[in-house]
Amino acid sequence: MRQHADRPAITSATGLVLTPTMTFAECPALDVLCVPGGGGINALLQDAEVLDFLRAQAARARYVSSVCTGALVLGAAGLLKGRRATTHWNSHDFLAKFGAIPTHGRVVRDGNLFTAGGVTAGIDFGLTMVAELVGEAQAQLIQLGHEYAPEPPFNAGTPETAPPAVLAAARERVASIRRARESIIDAIVASGSAKAS
Repeated sequence: MRQHADRPAITSATGLVLTPTMTFAECPALDVLCVPGGGGINALLQDAEVLDFLRAQAARARYVSSVCTGALVLGAAGLLKGRRATTHWNSHDFLAKFGAIPTHGRVVRDGNLFTAGGVTAGIDFGLTMVAELVGEAQAQLIQLGHEYAPEPPFNAGTPETAPPAVLAAARERVASIRRARESIIDAIVASGSAKAS
């Protein structure tokens, strides 16, 4: 397959190579718009092309959603104002800066907006969306097929339950990403560029 100049391969932070099949301009109206999260979202917070694409798609989408820190990208696009939303615990306090109503939960729904907390909440989110789109029975079949019945070996999955030393180490591990993200978000908020569509 020939590589198109307007669709170059993208290499993730972990070395995974992704090859786009279409450009933003070629993308049809989406029924479900989902923004994933992770450390790489910082660049997207100020990417005018991405934010414009999200605003345009969100205006027509049946569902607008995010997993983990993808919610911050929705916020930067102005899509969280006055809406209940969640994200990864280490970025949860940033939601209010985008006018969202920060709400704790693995999956938070506000009308057609679905947001999920960090990483593993993405499984809960996926099952919730399947139930919404094609019914609870199908979601339960998927849950059973994946034997999704979590019983974590430790009660350290939230800042409220993690031992203080573990929480401190986790915060230290992501401190530089958080500082950079906070600086970007403060600049966005100060400029007023997180506008709604």
